[in-house]
Amino acid sequence: MVIRENFEKKLEELKGKISEMGEMSIASLEEAFDALKTQDVEIALNVIEEDTDIDNLESEINHFAIWLMAKEQPVARDLRVVIGVIKISSEIERVADFAVNIAKATIKIGKTPSLLDITQLERMKELSIEMLKKAIKSFIEEDIVLAKEISKLEDQVDDYYLETYKKLTAYLSEHPEETNQLVQLLFINRYLERTADHITNMAESTGYLIKGKIYDFNS
Repeated sequence: MVIRENFEKKLEELKGKISEMGEMSIASLEEAFDALKTQDVEIALNVIEEDTDIDNLESEINHFAIWLMAKEQPVARDLRVVIGVIKISSEIERVADFAVNIAKATIKIGKTPSLLDITQLERMKELSIEMLKKAIKSFIEEDIVLAKEISKLEDQVDDYYLETYKKLTAYLSEHPEETNQLVQLLFINRYLERTADHITNMAESTGYLIKGKIYDFNS
């Protein structure tokens, strides 16, 4: 009984680290977009520098999970939890990487008069953060209903992605002098669309943890 309680504590500790990593990635996305809106290179550079902390936490989580598998040799649901932690930490790290990419794009745009208002990028960012919060909560609380909600939010992100792509490419054909900024905004549009994809993958991992079967919320 004591052994089981200790194992449960280790699983909760792992989940806690996932929650911490998720909060760090949310902060990175917020900070990167703040840099984009204000065209603040210093903030963008901070996002890039702070990414190392997220990478280090992912490595710590993975080592902890592998150690737990080797030491406790979990089976069935317990094993799915540990595998889920490894998969989800990887997805969160990718989200943080996209925040870094947004920061780098912001630096390339520089102080050129912003064209952000012709896009739906801010709304995409807001939806992505809402998705990430739900994904973390659904995993921690093992809530399949909440996990399924994420796919609907991803559909909205996809719609905004297409709308923004069309607006930016149309504007580019009429204003070739704005090529540099427009290309960077197109990249950011793609980064946010991919962010939503990775968060949906997290929801699928939660579905696997709870039900023991593979879900495809992207279809």
